[in-house]
Amino acid sequence: MARRANDTQSILRHWREAVPNDRFAHLVKDATRALVRGLQIRLAEHKVSFGHWAFLRILWERDGLTQSELSEQAGVMEPTTFSAIKAMERLGYVVRRQAPHNRKNIFVHLTPKGRYLEHRLVPLAEAVNNIALRGISPASVKATRDVLIAVIDNLAKDEALRNIPMPSTRALAQPRLRRKRA
Repeated sequence: MARRANDTQSILRHWREAVPNDRFAHLVKDATRALVRGLQIRLAEHKVSFGHWAFLRILWERDGLTQSELSEQAGVMEPTTFSAIKAMERLGYVVRRQAPHNRKNIFVHLTPKGRYLEHRLVPLAEAVNNIALRGISPASVKATRDVLIAVIDNLAKDEALRNIPMPSTRALAQPRLRRKRA
C-alpha cells in the first residue's frame, strides 16, 4: 500500500529534518494528529468514525445529555453535533428523546448497540496509547503529562483574564458591516 503525503511518517520526517525547532503548538498538534490517525485506523476496522467516537466516549461517561451539552463537552458547534447524532441514530448507536417534564430539550441516549461498542472500542484507544508510549520511561511520561497540564492551566488562566467568548466559525466568516459615517 502506497504511503500518502499526510501519513505519520511524513509528520515525523517534518520534525526531524525540516523544522526540528518549530513552535511547541505545532508539535502538540502533530502528536495529536498521529494519535488520532492511530485510533482512526483501528476504529475504521469496526466501521466507527472518529467523530462518532468523540460523542460515544462522552455518552459512555454520562448518558442522556442534551445535544447542546454534547456540543459543549465535545468542543464542537451544535450543527456538527446534530449531524453526528442523526448519523449515529441511523446506525443504531443512539436514540433521541424528549423528557416528559422538558419538551424543549432533546436528550441523547445510548442504545444497547451503542453501549456495547464501549467494550469493543475502548481497548483500541488503550492500545494506541500503549503504542505511543512504547520505550518512554514512566518518569518521562509523568513529566510530559505535567508539562501539558501546565500548558492547559496557563492558557485557561489567560482565557479567563481576556474574558472574550470564542467566536463561532460562522461568525468569523461573515463580512463585517461597515459603519456609516455621519
